[in-house]
Parts: sequence; structure tokens; C-alpha cells
Amino acid sequence: MTSVSRRPRRLRVCPECELVVGLPRLRPGEGAECPRCRHTLVRRVPDSVQQVLAYASAALLMLLFALPFTFASFEIQGVQQQIAVAETASMLFYDSELLLALVVVLAILVFPALFLAGVSFIYMKIAFREVNAWHRSLARLVMRLHPWMMADVFLIGVLVSMSKVASMADIAFGPSFWAFCIFVGLLLKTVTSIDSDRLWFALAGEPSLPAHLQAGVNAGEQGITGCELCTFPIPAAGQDKCPRCGEHTRLPATATLERTWALLLTGAVLYVPAMVLPIMNTVSFGATTPQTIIGGILHLAETGSLPIAVIIFVASIVIPIAKLLALGWLCWVARRAQTLKPGIQIRLYRITHFIGRWSMIDVFVVAILAALIQAGVLMSVSPGPGILPFAAVVIITMIAAMQFDARLLWMAEKQSTATAEQG
Repeated sequence: MTSVSRRPRRLRVCPECELVVGLPRLRPGEGAECPRCRHTLVRRVPDSVQQVLAYASAALLMLLFALPFTFASFEIQGVQQQIAVAETASMLFYDSELLLALVVVLAILVFPALFLAGVSFIYMKIAFREVNAWHRSLARLVMRLHPWMMADVFLIGVLVSMSKVASMADIAFGPSFWAFCIFVGLLLKTVTSIDSDRLWFALAGEPSLPAHLQAGVNAGEQGITGCELCTFPIPAAGQDKCPRCGEHTRLPATATLERTWALLLTGAVLYVPAMVLPIMNTVSFGATTPQTIIGGILHLAETGSLPIAVIIFVASIVIPIAKLLALGWLCWVARRAQTLKPGIQIRLYRITHFIGRWSMIDVFVVAILAALIQAGVLMSVSPGPGILPFAAVVIITMIAAMQFDARLLWMAEKQSTATAEQG
């Protein structure tokens, strides 16, 4: 990774600190980062077009293989039950958990499939040099799907689910499970093989820039803002769309903090019923036992499944609370002149942005168990009233992290410096 030590060829605006950065000529495998906040601006992937087409096509094929066959099965006292991967959502639908079923099927199947199909189509057009303006719109949509694809989180949820019931019943994985594992690996490889800078260059080229634009100076001081999607410099006044990718521009504004606060408050309120109400109801030999998140963690710890208990504790309690507190603190700091260097807050912001989706593990655990464990009075699982508010907390805090404008942290630091100089 380089901080632009060679001669700049193109200019970009860092989406996290608004510094104008000149990109050097990069070899395959190299990358360029912002010299101020260390945000990765470009990562040059060798043979990106061929890699993406190969991995995306293979991932779609494995997803098709994963759908029709047995995903997992269990047996207890001669009673057998097996499910396909899509039934983790359909069983929620039959239990009248329509919103939860929609969240599950979108996150683990629909969004990944749309992403892979869209990426394959776009890169096929790039390979044959047949791109047009419509492909830019499709690329924007595909890139926006990325944070909401949770097939990898679902896979961890499957392993946690099976660990929870392995001591009470015989568990087996079917051919669809192994196909799904390969699909997840190929999906991740597809994502990491995308060279976003080369992608937008292939779709839209390199539009002309204002002659006065200088690297190493804040974009706002030059009457410029940066596209949050492709980092291309855009005039702050008179242009509401990026000329390169077509994304709507968003100027740094404290109004985004108010929206972030509103989302955080909503998430905090919903977190109370998510913790208090049962997230699932378990029937074992005719006796029904409601289970809250905390109750489930304690039960796992008492029955010797301490590693699984720790995973659930971190994903369902530590991460949501830490994310609410961290984003709240960042919103508070961004409104005030500060002496603390923004680099610390930026690292905290990146962590909260990354970890939020992993709280969906508990949602997927309930979906899997509710679909698989259906043996009548011997053993069965159904979703509880607390699982929907918990899923809402995860989604709302993810949106809050996306809504928060990290550029405001650097504006607050600049205000603090100016105040100190005047003093």
C-alpha cells in the first residue's frame, strides 16, 4: 500500500476525511491509501475482469446446486426432519413472521443472487466493450447491495444452531450445505476481486476536472466535494450528481447527525423488548420453554457449550450495545471542536461499520432452528416475539452507521485547530 509517493495521475477525494489525493500509477496487487486517515482509495486487482467473471459465475452455479437438495436434517427418537436452505425463510412465513422471513430470504439468497448476476452482466459487457449509461445505474445498484449480503453470517449461524442441538438429537448436513459453503467462499472471492476504480473507469472513463484542483488540500476549501461511491471530485455547487458514476452527491452537513441520532434512539428503544421478550419458544417432551437472548446464553454456558455462548454473547449483546454507544459518542464528538485526533474516531467508526451485520447471527439461528426442529411434542422450536425487534435493531444500527458522515470528524478537528490559533 502506498500513500501517493509517485507522480499523481488522477485525483480522488477521500470519502472519510475529504482530502484531495493524487493517485500514482499502480501495478497489479498494489493499492493507494489516503495519507491522512489511511482509508484505502484504490486496490489494484490483477486480471480483475477475468477473476470476477469466473468467481461470480461459479458462485451462481453453486447457489443453484444449494437450493433443491437437503441442507440439514435431524433425528430424535425415530422422528426425522430435513430442510432445504430456502425453508429457513418459508417456515418463518408459515409461522406468520412475514417481515422476518423477508429479511432472511433477502439477506442470504436474493441479494447475493442479484449481486452476482449484476456483476456478471456488467463485467461481461466490459469484456466485450459494450458499456453504456444504463450499466452505470446497474453498477450503482449492485454496489449498494454489498453490505446487505449476509450469506457468510448465515453460515456461522448454521454452525451455532447445530452446536446448540447436537447433544439432544442426531444432526447431519446434506449436499446443499456443502454446496452453500462453496457458494459463500466464491461470493467472498468475487467481492474481493472487484477493482472498483477500474470498474468505474471502464464504465465512464475519466471526466475532466477543474484546473485549480490541488492534491493535499481539503476538497471543501477548493469548492469541491467527493462522490461517496467512486470518490471522484465534484463541484460542491451546481452539480447534484457525480459525472463519473451518476451517484447523488452529499455535502458534509450536521443534519446527517440528527438523522443518525434518530436512528440510534429508535434502535435503543427496540433493544429493550429484544432483550426482555423471548426470541424463541422451545417445546421438549410436551413442555414449552420461552427463551430470551440472555437466557439462551446462560443455558449454553451451563450445558458446557461455552464457546457458542461466548459467540452469541458477543454478537447479540456486546456488538449492538457497543455500536449504539460508539455511534452516539461519534455524533457527540462531530458536533464539537475537539482536541482528540480524528484518527482514533475514524478507526472506531470503521469497526462499528464492519461488525454491525454480525449481530444477525442470532436471527439466523432462530430461523434455522424453527425450520429444522419440528418434531411435535418431542422437540420443536418457534420464533418468539423478541426476534423481530432484535432484527430491527441490527438493521437500524447498520443504517445509522451508513448515515453517519465521517467527514464531520475532520471538520470538528479543523474547527478546534482554528479556535486554538485564534486563542
